[in-house]
Amino acid sequence: MPRAGLSPAVVVEQAGRLADEVGADRLTLAALAARLGVALPSLYKHVGGLEDLRRRIAVAATDELARVLGEAVAGRSGAEAVAALADAYRRYAREHPGGYALTQVAPADEAHRAAAERAAQTVFAALRGYGLEGEDAIDATRALRAALHGWVLLEQGGGFALSRDPESSFRRMVQALDGVLTSWRSG
Repeated sequence: MPRAGLSPAVVVEQAGRLADEVGADRLTLAALAARLGVALPSLYKHVGGLEDLRRRIAVAATDELARVLGEAVAGRSGAEAVAALADAYRRYAREHPGGYALTQVAPADEAHRAAAERAAQTVFAALRGYGLEGEDAIDATRALRAALHGWVLLEQGGGFALSRDPESSFRRMVQALDGVLTSWRSG
């Protein structure tokens, strides 16, 4: 019989918190079972194993990231929307490093694809302020994601050791992205 109060949602939520603490790559079912105070086989009543658990965390994290980005850009356009999106993206990665890492995997099921699509639509909405649609918006979204993800990885890895405050550099990068996006349209 499953432990009272334990459900797939609770297991995934606690696994996400554990992944944020130890890193998505160091998440184990044994560590999660210990955190929940259950025997390891008990987890299989709620999830289908470690890969299923990682997939579920990826869906939940991508859904949460889409929500956070949507709230950040609501009512904004152009440079203001991109700056708010960049700040929200970076903040989410800082606050949820394990979940963030799992948002970067390609969606493997419909729930994950739907969450990723919501996140992408938020970025597309922010880019409409630059007049970007269709292929231009896709290309610009990929460039924006690459810049922000690269920043996040360097920041998380301690890669900003030069004397200048990284916050100032981040602001300059976001301003530069605005300049690039302003002239992005191909035709």
